[in-house]
Amino acid sequence: MTTTAASATTTEGRQPRRRNTELLLLVFAWGIGLLGTLQVGWAIGSEPDSGLWITSGVVGLLALVMHVVVRFRAPYADPILLPMATLLTILGLMMIYRIDIAAARRAELNGSPTPTPDVYSQLTWFTIAVILFVAVLLLLRDHRVLQRYTYTLGLLGLILLVLPLAPIIGTTVNGATLWVRVGGLSFQPAEMAKILLTIFFAGYLVEKRDSLALVRTKVLGLGLPRLKDLGPLVVAWLVSLAVLIFERDLGTSLLFFGLFVAMLYIATQRRSWLVIGGLLFLAGAVLAYYLFGHVRLRVMVWLDPWTYATNEGYQIVQSLFGLANGGILGAGIGQGFPNLVPFANTDFIVAALGEELGVTGLIALLLAYAILIERGLRTAITVRDPFGQLLAAGLSITLALQVFVIVGGVTRLIPLTGLTTPFLSYGGSSLIANWIIIALLLRISDRARRPVITPPSSDEALTQVVRRA
Repeated sequence: MTTTAASATTTEGRQPRRRNTELLLLVFAWGIGLLGTLQVGWAIGSEPDSGLWITSGVVGLLALVMHVVVRFRAPYADPILLPMATLLTILGLMMIYRIDIAAARRAELNGSPTPTPDVYSQLTWFTIAVILFVAVLLLLRDHRVLQRYTYTLGLLGLILLVLPLAPIIGTTVNGATLWVRVGGLSFQPAEMAKILLTIFFAGYLVEKRDSLALVRTKVLGLGLPRLKDLGPLVVAWLVSLAVLIFERDLGTSLLFFGLFVAMLYIATQRRSWLVIGGLLFLAGAVLAYYLFGHVRLRVMVWLDPWTYATNEGYQIVQSLFGLANGGILGAGIGQGFPNLVPFANTDFIVAALGEELGVTGLIALLLAYAILIERGLRTAITVRDPFGQLLAAGLSITLALQVFVIVGGVTRLIPLTGLTTPFLSYGGSSLIANWIIIALLLRISDRARRPVITPPSSDEALTQVVRRA
């Protein structure tokens, strides 16, 4: 028996963990961020001060803390997820710092008070996100535990989704009721709701996948589910419409419904769900266009922003001007005019990066997101339990939908919505939620990549006993 245990231990030791690869990639990501930040100073003719080195050191220390926790608590996790998310976060900090400098110079020229830099607030939120990232990996030993709380987490997610509608604490910003303000602290509960609802969808679909996959009739060769099984999809559709109507939040509405339809298709492998979901989406879009003025205005600005260039379309027009100024290779880091775009550090940070890095830089940025999402989907393929498969796929799809919706809106591929760019945009709620997603993906990945130790057969054990005798 001792020989068998030693053999199993040896087999596990040969399984590559690739934590050193992860550390090397983290150093590379930190170096890119440091070089970009220094380039901002060189472009405006200022020398790096002690604050810059301290901030860079804090960012590097936070990345190192996450690596150490992953190394000891999730040693078999995917080695690419953490470095890619860190790289995107560092690029966001770099661009927010760049926009802070532009805002300070603009205030100086206008004789206005210098605004408070946002980069330090974002760094504070990043620190909180790292703490919660570490807490998830330390407290959640097995992702399958979450399946026990499927309906509890689903109810909590719905409560968070409608919490901004509550009196007193609910706050409307720029026409959308997305925020909850308690004392001096404000946050977007929908960011955490997307995680809880993804867990709920995964647990629910694992439980109901067999009945949802049943086909009773066929229309034009397309298998249709039973009428009673349409209930969950119709409920998701109605909830997404309710979010659009009462909170005026087009982005969260699209994310919520698109996530459920995608996970439903993954769970059942029935194309009919995609067709039905697409038809419901078109019906909801047409209904919203004719019934709600804010939706109609978004579509009109999308179709012809130049007509509204001095009012509702000013933001998207300035974004397009910035992207045109960047061209193929960009104006150069620190040499663009991101301060001309309203909310450049939140909704339009992709446009600011596109101006200074050009189309080439935007392609590289999208490739970074693609790699991050691909590693999440690969985790969904390799994990062995159905709940983990759906959860990893849903979390990855959440990131993918956010990137598609915000980048599509900034580049005028689709109407602009209020979602943030994951890891890049200024905002604590989004940053914290996305780092919790990475922690969950790492936990699932660790379980998926962990070697399976096969116990010896009875014949092998008997042979070993004879040898020892």
